[in-house]
Parts: sequence; C-alpha cells; structure tokens
Amino acid sequence: MRAEGGVTLIEMLIVITIISIMVGITFPAVTSGVDSLRLASAADSTAAFLNSAMNRASRRQRVIEITISKPDGKLTARSSEAGYERVLAMPAGVKIKSVKPDIPHIYLYPGGAIPRMYVELANARGARKTVSVDPITGVPDIRTPGEEEEK
Repeated sequence: MRAEGGVTLIEMLIVITIISIMVGITFPAVTSGVDSLRLASAADSTAAFLNSAMNRASRRQRVIEITISKPDGKLTARSSEAGYERVLAMPAGVKIKSVKPDIPHIYLYPGGAIPRMYVELANARGARKTVSVDPITGVPDIRTPGEEEEK
C-alpha cells in the first residue's frame, strides 16, 4: 500500500493558528496607519480649504465667512456671491478638537489682513495636527504638536 499525499487535520490547524497569530500582531499596526493617514489627509484638506477661501476673497473681491462647527466636524465657507457655499466634512475618525479664535464666524476681507487662526484636529488614537494661518503671509501651515520642541 502507498501512503496518500495530503495534509492532516493537525497540520492544517497549526497553519491556521500561525496565520491567526500573524494577523493579530499586524492588525493594530495597520489600523493605526490608516488612522494616521486619515488625520494627515484631513489636515491637508483643511489647509487647502482655508487657502481656497482666502484666494476666493482676494480674487472675487467678496467677503468670505468661514464657520467651523466642532460638533458637526465641518468647515463652511460662504460668500454674498450667489450660490457660493463650500463645505468640508472631516473623515470618519477625525474630529475638530479646538479652534482659535473661539468665535462662531471668521471673516476674510478682500485686501484685508488675514486673521490668525488655528484648527486642531485629532483622531481616535489621540494623534493631533494643527492647521494654522500666518496673518502676515496668509499661508496655511500644518504642524504636529510637539514638533517645535524636537527641532
């Protein structure tokens, strides 16, 4: 009699156990990476949104009102121009932690000084990014809190 080729049930269970252990070890690292990517993407989108609103005020010579709603996780830009309203919603897992100045509306005037503002974003794991606008240059900047101390 010849022995038939194949795998036994014990061998199959050992392979499944090894695969389960590998997935258990790598899964938290993968989800952490996805959360970090969402936070970075939200910070980039916020900077682009603010930059777009400042450019719109300058080019169209219209006042732009920016409303930042922490509970809803949304930024809204409105103008007196008919039909102009832009909304940026934060992705799942990213929330607006704080806004400075803590006022309901920020107005961007054409040819006027850009107000200093900060929008701090946080993900579910506690990582944070701060999007700020320099009032002199009008350029949005993205920083990770604690980044200044490292340099």
